[in-house]
Amino acid sequence: MSTEQNSAIQPDFEKEGGLLPAIAQDEITGEVLMLAWMNKEAWETTLSTGQAVYYSRSRKRLWPKGESSGHVQLVKSIRLDCDKDVILLGIEQIGRAACHTGRRTCFHKRVHNDQLIDEGEILFNPDEVYHSK
Repeated sequence: MSTEQNSAIQPDFEKEGGLLPAIAQDEITGEVLMLAWMNKEAWETTLSTGQAVYYSRSRKRLWPKGESSGHVQLVKSIRLDCDKDVILLGIEQIGRAACHTGRRTCFHKRVHNDQLIDEGEILFNPDEVYHSK
């Protein structure tokens, strides 16, 4: 990844108050693992490090994925949508889970017959990984 920026590859951070949705998708399987937010600084840090860095709206700061859990995301590809206001990261998930609940994907809740069903194996105990919570 190059830190060299030009307007052709720069997402449109002028939209939505400077925060754009960033989808993390497994580069091999295509499985959608999570959605987070990026600002310009998170984008540039991701490009320069090759690891996914997001902007945490709750912490109000940059959030390198895996800073607490060690479950980092190595960026293998980047796509922008046609309006350049949604970021799609093709990633290699280090540590099998992307979700803070211990599941592989944050999209483990399925709507079925007017119910919300949790699916997917819990791969780690969140209480052990995030002892500060």
